[in-house]
Amino acid sequence: MIASMDSTTLLGKKALVTGAGRGIGKGCALELARRGADIVANDRPGSADLAATLDEIGQLGRNATPVEADVFSRKGCEALVAGALREAGRIDILVSNPALNARSSFLEYDPADFERVLNATLLSGFHLSQRVAHHMTEHDGGKIIFISSIHAPIPYVGSIAYNAAKAGLNNMARTMAMELTPHHINVNVVEPGWIDTPGEREAFGDEPVEQGGTSVPWGRLGLPADIGHAVAFLASKEADYVTAAVLRVDGGLSLRNSLSET
Repeated sequence: MIASMDSTTLLGKKALVTGAGRGIGKGCALELARRGADIVANDRPGSADLAATLDEIGQLGRNATPVEADVFSRKGCEALVAGALREAGRIDILVSNPALNARSSFLEYDPADFERVLNATLLSGFHLSQRVAHHMTEHDGGKIIFISSIHAPIPYVGSIAYNAAKAGLNNMARTMAMELTPHHINVNVVEPGWIDTPGEREAFGDEPVEQGGTSVPWGRLGLPADIGHAVAFLASKEADYVTAAVLRVDGGLSLRNSLSET
């Protein structure tokens, strides 16, 4: 079991978390709440998962407000930020987590799928963070945290659009970080490795996911809470001097080949 962090570190902060219905987004929302933040939890319209997240946050003694919106469009991002500000009054922390993957070989890759993946994974991050950053510049700064992937530095075959989108997301975040330093807005990235989420089980099946931990040097797949802990640190005052950082949270997966004998 992963131990909880100090429950007062983020007391009084307002956090907007996208994709909070399940998986990594839910893990981030719960960990921020454990540390004292009130949460504006976003998921797609009609989400069947969001209610459970709200209930768990409430059990932690924090306020949780749902704002359904499709963050795969500029209009949806604008509606989400407007709704979050209406409900919470301000946004101190943004966890930007939109992503979509469509797997295929490069030669067979559907151009429409390529554009769809880039739009959902890279452009959504731009639209959402730009709107939130405008709000933060008018207040006392804030924390913007992007959920990227080890697909950014590692060109996994069959995921050309997702790889490109995550690599672009990393560079975009680091550029934002430097431009926003005068406003004391920290911008950082978390790179998860292979995380045991409902989406992974739907994509690959329960057995491959359960066996996947044997390929990770740490001996297990990551959990959404592992990513939540990293996000909670970057959202905290302890990370006020951290910006433009890319924090890899993968149990050593990206370097597993270094364990092989030559």
